[in-house]
Amino acid sequence: MTWFYDINSVFQALIATFGTWIVTAMGASVVLFTKKVSQRYLDASLGMAAGVMIAASFWSLLAPSIDLAEKSYGEALKWMPPLVGFLLGAASLRIIDRILPHLHPDLAVAEGPKTSLHRSTLLVLAITIHNFPEGLAVGVAFGAAAHLTGAEQAAQIGSAIALTIGIGLQNFPEGTAVALPLRREGMSRAKALWYGQLSAVVEPIGGILGAGAVLLMSSILPYALAFAAGAMIFVVVEELIPEAQRKGNVDLATMGAIVGFAIMMTLDVALR
Repeated sequence: MTWFYDINSVFQALIATFGTWIVTAMGASVVLFTKKVSQRYLDASLGMAAGVMIAASFWSLLAPSIDLAEKSYGEALKWMPPLVGFLLGAASLRIIDRILPHLHPDLAVAEGPKTSLHRSTLLVLAITIHNFPEGLAVGVAFGAAAHLTGAEQAAQIGSAIALTIGIGLQNFPEGTAVALPLRREGMSRAKALWYGQLSAVVEPIGGILGAGAVLLMSSILPYALAFAAGAMIFVVVEELIPEAQRKGNVDLATMGAIVGFAIMMTLDVALR
């Protein structure tokens, strides 16, 4: 595994996000065997995904952003880059949410501008909006390590690996959550699987862009880390939590979020 630490950060991000894409495809492959999965399982899984993303936003992104900002801006202004980046990340996702038509599972009305796109396409777009910040976050986390040395670099790579594992864990049920509604609407198993895995193809793209950006412009690093955190928190609050609780399994979804948070926190602290 030592070879992984020695390769370029962009390739590290590409390998990591390719892995999370594969996990999404594995989740989508459930559609080959059934049209239906327990709603309680889906809601608990969505809650877990929310918990993972909340924990990752702090330990893997905001905390390193604060540390780097303190080195560059001093004690008095160490809050500025994380705050600016966080707000820009959330605002960017809000803008994308407004201008790109999409449809969340189990809802009848699409969000964003009016469109003639098929319902299945809108379902995939909804999850695609969700997945891009995840890939971006992984890329930025690996890119950040290139600007560090020694123990700090090893800790940052460990944090990026923890982030990748956490996102991979929650991508499995997400792949299932995309593919099953498409199958229930009459799409063939093969097509439902294809579109289910396709929703995560943006993760390697986001990973390459994130790692490349911070490699080329080291000055934006604390902003970029916080930007990814803001984008992920927007997705959690705007999409994951409401969707996990929509069917009435509020307590189950909440416990899923607690478990997801605990898993991600443990991974990040243990792998640093």
